Amino acid sequence: MPETPFQVLLTKGAEQDLEAIYDYLAAYDSPEKADQVLDQLLAVTDSIAAFPERGTWPPELAALGIREYRQVYFKPWRVIYRVSGQRVYVLLMADGRRDMQSLLMRRLLGA
Repeated sequence: MPETPFQVLLTKGAEQDLEAIYDYLAAYDSPEKADQVLDQLLAVTDSIAAFPERGTWPPELAALGIREYRQVYFKPWRVIYRVSGQRVYVLLMADGRRDMQSLLMRRLLGA
C-alpha cells in the first residue's frame, strides 16, 4: 500500500515569493511566460508531497552544518522547504542566480 503523501504548505514568505516572480515575469517577459513558470513552480511543490526527502540540502546551509532544509529546482528557480512530520513547509522560492547566501540567512535563520 503506498504511503500517504505529505501535506505541502506554502508559508506567507513563499506565497509572496511566488507573487513577486509572477509579477516580475508578467511585466518584463510576458503574462504567458509568467503563467508557465507559475504552473511549473506549483507542479514542483506538488511533487514534493510524494518524496520530500528527494531534495538536496542547500549548499549554502550545508556548509554551515545545517541540514533541516531541502531544495528542489525548476531552473533557475529554487524551492527551499522543511519537512516536519507529515507536512512539508515551503519557505522560499527564488531565482538561484540571486545572492542566495544572504537571502537564506535572512529568511530562514533570521540573521
